[in-house]
Amino acid sequence: MNTGVGKSPFYTADHEAFREQIARFVAREIEPFANAWDEAGEFPRALYRKASEVGLLQLGFPEEFGGVVLDRFYMIVAAQELARAGSGGIIASLLSHTIGSPPIAKLGSSELKRKVLPGVLAGEKISALAITEPNAGSDVANIKTTARREGDHYIVRGEKTFITSGMRADYYTVAVRTGAPGLGGISLLLIERDTRGFSRTPLKKMGWWASDTATLHFDDCRVPAENLIGHENGGFMAVMLNFNDERLFLAASSTGFARVAFEEALAYAKQRETFGKPIVKHQVIRHKLVDMAQRVAATQAFLERIAFALDQGESPVAELCMLKNQATQTLAFCASEAVQIFGGAGFMRGAKVERIYREVKVNAIGGGTEEIMKDLAARHMGM
Repeated sequence: MNTGVGKSPFYTADHEAFREQIARFVAREIEPFANAWDEAGEFPRALYRKASEVGLLQLGFPEEFGGVVLDRFYMIVAAQELARAGSGGIIASLLSHTIGSPPIAKLGSSELKRKVLPGVLAGEKISALAITEPNAGSDVANIKTTARREGDHYIVRGEKTFITSGMRADYYTVAVRTGAPGLGGISLLLIERDTRGFSRTPLKKMGWWASDTATLHFDDCRVPAENLIGHENGGFMAVMLNFNDERLFLAASSTGFARVAFEEALAYAKQRETFGKPIVKHQVIRHKLVDMAQRVAATQAFLERIAFALDQGESPVAELCMLKNQATQTLAFCASEAVQIFGGAGFMRGAKVERIYREVKVNAIGGGTEEIMKDLAARHMGM
């Protein structure tokens, strides 16, 4: 997108080399198959290994387990290059370890880290996070799934829902209640897919079809006590450690999809003719495209400023909440305008803009709803 403002100062030659590497990977391994995988409701497990080979899965994880610690602009590059395939479902499942494995990397025992992280980062195993329940989403303090200590095991009973990679993950980082009601009684457990009493039910969604999503059922599952992640009853803070980077990634991805919607609409407007001329020559269409470009550019600048602040060790919670909302609102606007510019062609399955439009809402819900983001921002602003 040419806005005439030049390159961002936050990206080095190394960032750009990584961008080119991921762009080639997306063009070769994802984009040609994105529509078919969406229709099939899944993508090949081999994609995880291929993603590891180009350095996608390792970002932000300790080197001793196969990871690589880099600044957050590499994550922005990865999120936005992946968005070029126009399929949020593929990204969601392919990178579900970015929310499932950080608690293990940060708080797990050395044995748990050695057991889980190398396989996940190599693309051989799949990691998922399980917090949301039928009656407790953003209200983490209200989770009801229980884990009762019995000798060397926890006995887990309860249910989780809307879990990304829920059907085929190998490792699940699960929030459970080990103590009294409220935030202070929550712990995290690693539960493996073949645990007796653990079952999964697939869910059908408005969008993200290529991402498998499930409800998880725990019927007196016996989980080894050594699978406790961090301290007992210290799980809430472990969950909170995830949120900054999860919301930054969602903002980056949403901005990337908004840019793709703009670029697809611009290309279509240049070749689609009405009344004897390309529709881009109609003022009303040009104005739509300029409005889209303006919002994408502003959101990208906000995104990069917050990423820089986080890399400097700051914790701009209010601004991060506003950024997530800004990015998802920009996506909603651009996706809607792109479909409008495409007209009937934008309503047909197979077009990137149609798929992106279907996937708008999940971004404004996942990682903290728009309403929760506003309330949290207000509290951190002293309101």
